[in-house]
Amino acid sequence: MKWTNQLKASTTLLAALVMAGCSSYPDEGQGGMGEYTAMSDFSPVFPEEPLGPEHGLRFDFHLARLQLDSLINQGAEWCFPASVVQAETKEKRIARELEGGLLLDAANDIVILRKNLNKLELQLDYVTSETECVPPSQNASFQSDKAIITQLVDLLNVDNQFAVGSTEINPKYMGHLAEAANLLKQHRHLKLSVTGHADMAGSPEYNEKLAMGRAKQVERYLVIFGLETARIQTLSVGETLPLTEGDTPAIRLTNRRVSIDIVSTNAQGGGYEHL
Repeated sequence: MKWTNQLKASTTLLAALVMAGCSSYPDEGQGGMGEYTAMSDFSPVFPEEPLGPEHGLRFDFHLARLQLDSLINQGAEWCFPASVVQAETKEKRIARELEGGLLLDAANDIVILRKNLNKLELQLDYVTSETECVPPSQNASFQSDKAIITQLVDLLNVDNQFAVGSTEINPKYMGHLAEAANLLKQHRHLKLSVTGHADMAGSPEYNEKLAMGRAKQVERYLVIFGLETARIQTLSVGETLPLTEGDTPAIRLTNRRVSIDIVSTNAQGGGYEHL
């Protein structure tokens, strides 16, 4: 089922939210930007309450969840497990942001999630035109593989990775890279796509170069920890895809980062799972 037209209907609501400028930085446990916790159940409309930006976000969030559910029902979990794991992780983040009142942050993450789901839909359409996405015969092995992907996603995508204007990696994050490299050495069918990001403090040209430097620095340490260069792809988007909109010190901290996607070469049909 195609969702593009349905999702476009909520774009106006997201634009209205951005104009409202709703964003904050709550304490840990209250929907903070770096939290990946259990999914909450949201209703798209609140009874006996006037409609506002949060209603539009909740409705848009439900559309994205329905799209992912539809893709899973079509077999996306079997052909593209890494993509499904990362979409589910993003859903949990959005749920926490909505629960914590981080409406602008949730809007930004919903846009990213929708883009990833549309990409997954195209991939699934292509694969299912040639073969079926069905549970593997070694289901226990598949579930173990999915658990490893989930662990890698949580290890590699955390906040507080870099200092201002620097490519030097936070020592704690370096420990995460070492642990991830050890896991990846045991699961050779998994590769990484490392995308560098910068906050809005510098010029676009400077931020593009800085973001690529961060991606390359992550690649350098992964190689030091024993991962082959051929298993790592590096990209830069500069300041153009912030994790959170805004210009406070806390928000700039979360936007100085790399985002790392897991790429599985075990997708059915002999192809790669590109994220």
